[in-house]
Amino acid sequence: MDRKELPHAEKSHHNRDLEGLLRKIKRYLSKRPLPSPDDRKKFDHEFALSTSFHGIHNIAQNRSRVRKAIWLSVVLGSVSLVAWQIYSRLVNFFTWPTTTSVEVQYVEKIEFPAVTFCNLNRFQAEAVSKFGIIFFLWDVVSKVLRLQEVSGNITHSPEALDFVTSHQNFSITEFVKNNGFYLNQDTLLDCKFFGKPCGPKEEFTDNPLPGFTDAGIIFVIHSPKKEPQFDGLGWSSPVGMHSRVTIRQLKTVHQEYPWGECKPDIKLKSFTTYNTYSCLKECKAQHIQRLCGCLPFLLPDHIELGGLCTMGTHNSSCPVSCEEIEYPATVSYSTFPSQRALKFLAKKLNQSQEYLSENLVNIEINYSDLNYKITQQQKAVSVPELLADVGGQLGLFCGASLITIIEIIEYLLTNFYWIFIFLLLKILEMIQRSPPPQAV
Repeated sequence: MDRKELPHAEKSHHNRDLEGLLRKIKRYLSKRPLPSPDDRKKFDHEFALSTSFHGIHNIAQNRSRVRKAIWLSVVLGSVSLVAWQIYSRLVNFFTWPTTTSVEVQYVEKIEFPAVTFCNLNRFQAEAVSKFGIIFFLWDVVSKVLRLQEVSGNITHSPEALDFVTSHQNFSITEFVKNNGFYLNQDTLLDCKFFGKPCGPKEEFTDNPLPGFTDAGIIFVIHSPKKEPQFDGLGWSSPVGMHSRVTIRQLKTVHQEYPWGECKPDIKLKSFTTYNTYSCLKECKAQHIQRLCGCLPFLLPDHIELGGLCTMGTHNSSCPVSCEEIEYPATVSYSTFPSQRALKFLAKKLNQSQEYLSENLVNIEINYSDLNYKITQQQKAVSVPELLADVGGQLGLFCGASLITIIEIIEYLLTNFYWIFIFLLLKILEMIQRSPPPQAV
């Protein structure tokens, strides 16, 4: 019997606590009496007369119903127009529009770019001859990278197969470092760069079958902060020619997403500064290393075809860089050296005229003008411009400002507070009037 009555006693105690709490809430709210209907009308009338929102006081002051209706129509029309204008401005802002400005800056001094030279032949003939093979090294390199393919295909050169099987520890990296093309005293003969000598000596080793039939120098003019890109972008200077190169500096600035496609916070592991070309190289190398645990001498093309390393947009593997510096160039050629100069150089360099005709390259690089062009992508509408535009629309159609908006918010919050207190008191009265539950 006692066990059955205990839950009922606890419930009654809980009800008494709840009733006491409700009485306290009602007593507290009663100390803040709600305004009478006349006071609320007076509050609304005073707000209409004092607000800085134009037109409201004309509705409140006029006693003529016709004039009230006219001013009401004017105010509602103005509010509708300003709402439409603000909506259109917001829609336009969130399409992230941009503009492009082009500006030419004239300066007294301008930074000279980096110039990277490469021989059209990748390796020295003397180094290749040490292996005692008569085929071309580029074919060897391809087969070293694809040892399994060589072992299963009998159509390849037997010399190449013998080389691969007898040089299992052959390191392409070390071979390139030791025997690749370098600009040094053995490869530079004569060139003028602010009074400093330069000029390549060439030896021909590449296989003509894949297309390496040219003899000369390929060079790239690029920013010192950027990795040189030779694939399809280098300038070629054939032997026996004087190449006159005239350059201009072109700087391009891209906006970050969502206005543009660049990502200013992206960093590369192997390069100090970001650019799309270096990013693609690193991306390909990482994919290959993840698959086979090695880094090949050449990066295969199937990565690009498979879409594993993409470029351009902000969500691609390598988005466009935020700032790029390029050097558009114009190249003209003339025969070098002349017959008279050929005799002089042959005597000075202690080389035959035939050798010099087949090996000398003269490259001259100059700025066309001491200026540079900046092509800059800019935000068409910034946040301060958007706020200024919205404020202008409010002022034009409604004579409103930020102070006016605060006045309206204060007026609405006051009315919401009165309504909330009124409803809460009604709920408390209904709870207190309801009969307590009967004990069973």
